[in-house]
Amino acid sequence: MANDKTVMAIIRAARPSFRNNHDKIAFAVHASFLASGYVLTATGPAAFSDTALSSPSTDEVGMDNWQELDDEYAFVYTNPEKGSKKVLVKCLTMHDKLLVDALADGAAEPVHLQISVGDYAVENGGTNSSSQFKNLEELVKILDAQLLSKLDGSSQPSSSSNSSSLETSEASRSNIIIGAPYPSGIPYPPVNPIGGSDLFPGSGAGIHPTRGDFGIGGSMLLGPNDPFWLGGVRGDPGFPGGQPGVPPGARFDPYGPPGVPGFEPNRFARAPRRPGRGTHPDLEHFGGGSDFI
Repeated sequence: MANDKTVMAIIRAARPSFRNNHDKIAFAVHASFLASGYVLTATGPAAFSDTALSSPSTDEVGMDNWQELDDEYAFVYTNPEKGSKKVLVKCLTMHDKLLVDALADGAAEPVHLQISVGDYAVENGGTNSSSQFKNLEELVKILDAQLLSKLDGSSQPSSSSNSSSLETSEASRSNIIIGAPYPSGIPYPPVNPIGGSDLFPGSGAGIHPTRGDFGIGGSMLLGPNDPFWLGGVRGDPGFPGGQPGVPPGARFDPYGPPGVPGFEPNRFARAPRRPGRGTHPDLEHFGGGSDFI
């Protein structure tokens, strides 16, 4: 496990020259890998080659050309203590961030970390290595927890925890599918299903006065005189319980002062359309002179 003292000792021994703050943090990432037992086998342009991970060479190399490319860095490591499997680390600068991606040979996905450069690098820190950095202990802990430990596999969840969370997820999903009364925890009044003719359309409107509803309530376009509002459709019951056409718990908000004649709730109810007479609710919005009627 890397620590800030070991990382700083590596930086002092290497005595690198830094062009900017991104260089400092990229080198701190490299030093953290060395402090964790990794050996550098390629850097700079050689680490960007397509064969960087597949190359059989495990010879240790120096830091020549590590900052040759602008705005990006690459390192290839092997860890003799971990079976010499190679790890490719790429760093990309983006404004005041350093984006770090590390991919172990054979892994399906890289490990990603985003570092705010200004939190750990000191501008114009002088010639002393320690004065070039700040909060180095915090940075090394983040690198160890979010990068190195994940590459080593020590932070992978156990199979038992995976199984437990999978069972919990399946149980939650089955409660929703099987029909817990209120899966979201919020009760809703029952609403009669409508719109069957729109989901499974029959002949075009205007050709037949009515269309088959497959037992789920006809079209979604309902006119003000549709019998749906006063107790259901074609003999089907309205909302379960209470007054027909009114969901349980519903209330009427008056349009004017209570008790004033002319503002009673029943003044705004319409009589149901007589079967076989008048315009079909699907066509009412076209008007009486429409070609569809």
